[in-house]
Amino acid sequence: MTTARNRAIDRIRRDRILAAKTKLLDVPDATEDIVDETTIRDERLELVFTCCHPALELDAQVALTLRTLGGLRTDEIARAFLVPEQTMAKRLVRAKQKIKVAGIPFRVPPAHLLPDRLAAVLAVVYLIFNEGYGGRGELADEAIRLGRALAQLMPDEPEVHGLLALMLINDARREARFAEGRVVLLRDQDRSLWDLEQIAAGRAAFERAQALDGRGPYVLQAAIASLHVDEPQDWPQLAVLYGKLARRTKSPVAELNRAAAIAEAGEVEAALALVDRLELDQYHYLHSTRAELLRRLNRVEDACTAYERALELVSSDAERRFLEQRLAELRRSNI
Repeated sequence: MTTARNRAIDRIRRDRILAAKTKLLDVPDATEDIVDETTIRDERLELVFTCCHPALELDAQVALTLRTLGGLRTDEIARAFLVPEQTMAKRLVRAKQKIKVAGIPFRVPPAHLLPDRLAAVLAVVYLIFNEGYGGRGELADEAIRLGRALAQLMPDEPEVHGLLALMLINDARREARFAEGRVVLLRDQDRSLWDLEQIAAGRAAFERAQALDGRGPYVLQAAIASLHVDEPQDWPQLAVLYGKLARRTKSPVAELNRAAAIAEAGEVEAALALVDRLELDQYHYLHSTRAELLRRLNRVEDACTAYERALELVSSDAERRFLEQRLAELRRSNI
């Protein structure tokens, strides 16, 4: 995979050199379809735009780019899309076959076509960050770097600034999110370990998105991330924002987060009713959230069962240890 990325970068560099030399020679035919050397200065971001070809379905663009450039395994991509690994493997194969049959070219798009590929590029960067947020810091760093390059490339796109804000604010809590090999919940984190300068940079990016009248899903998530680092947290307002995000994206994960916010606002039974309506049986966060709600309602046996189901599905060692600790505490309290 590294070799393939390096070869792709080499190809882009050769095309740039050829473009420059042919312009000097005044040979217009030879420069047709060759990328302008000033279109995208960041080579990795250039590759992401190249791979996100609109001839493919959006999910296929994102999945294939994550596999080819993001360094994510098929099972990690499947987890990001909430589908079985076998299903994702088939999608990747179909996408590669379509590229081959349709003769889709490996070519960096000109500047005027970049907006057509932006949705897929944002999704790729976001999902790389999400994988890094679970403990792979190098992926989170790369996603933020790509986000900054994207903000320089497309400074008038509010969703670009929204995504950058979301990543900066969430990543600012990296040092506080893990302790003794376990995940630390937000309310239990040591705030002295937070990177306050990075939070300020994230909020500045969010303000830029708002100034551009941004109302898309990444701007909404940036607003949520900003509220999460407030003390105290405004849970009713967070529930409202998660509701807006769910309606905008049709995402059951956003609904799950809305349920968590509703519970924190004091409406635990309403939150549990919402969780029980969601079709996310393969998503370990649904079961861990449900376990916590059941615990708060003193339904200890049901809570233990939900924690056990979450443990069957979790992949992160840090999250596994956290869930094991919560389950053990719950069982001890029931003796």
